[in-house]
Amino acid sequence: MLKSSIFKFSIWALLLLSASTTASAGEEGLGKENLGKESLEEDSLTRYDRRILRYRKHWDVLMPTQSVIQTCGNMGIISLGIGWDYGKRSQWETHLLFGIVPKYDSDEVKMTITLKENFIPWRKDWGKGWQFEPLECTLYLNTVLGHDFWTKQPTKYESGYYPFSTRIRPNLGFGERFTYQIPNNRRKRVKSLTLFYELSTNDIYFMRFYRNGNAGFWDVFGLSFGAKMQIL
Repeated sequence: MLKSSIFKFSIWALLLLSASTTASAGEEGLGKENLGKESLEEDSLTRYDRRILRYRKHWDVLMPTQSVIQTCGNMGIISLGIGWDYGKRSQWETHLLFGIVPKYDSDEVKMTITLKENFIPWRKDWGKGWQFEPLECTLYLNTVLGHDFWTKQPTKYESGYYPFSTRIRPNLGFGERFTYQIPNNRRKRVKSLTLFYELSTNDIYFMRFYRNGNAGFWDVFGLSFGAKMQIL
């Protein structure tokens, strides 16, 4: 009787062991199959991502990397806009600004549009996230929207009466900037913050000095202040 029980127990043990082995083999096969599917999905996502990257490659450059606010500078009492930085050391910047000119003695408030190009030849690291940019060279064109301004001299004036357009002003300036790089663990929406000032002049102010010769410094140059937020 005892031998019969031992024999039956052995049979059941062998059957259970066989079933367990079979189940393990099945799970292993399913696991390999699932891994194969995941691998295929990863390969598929990789190909998809590459296609999207190729699609967006030439469009990403249009995404603004900066937000800018500037006062005065022959572009309005205050101007707001966006910007892009590029170059090996981000030494080039392009800004598009929209400004407001109070009506003063005119009939209405006017709007300005400014396209600005900056060049920053070098930077000095002060440590603790601070940088000093001792020279900023800037060249920009701005226009005032309104029927009182024109690109070509109206026929009611004698030829050469107004040698310059009253709608479009070329400007040239230089300045200095102070930048604080926000630590990585404290960044939320802004990567760095820059404060700057600029001294600038335009064609009319320069010709005033060239013709008169005795124009004061502030009759030729205008002082402006601004801030730039690096968002990307």
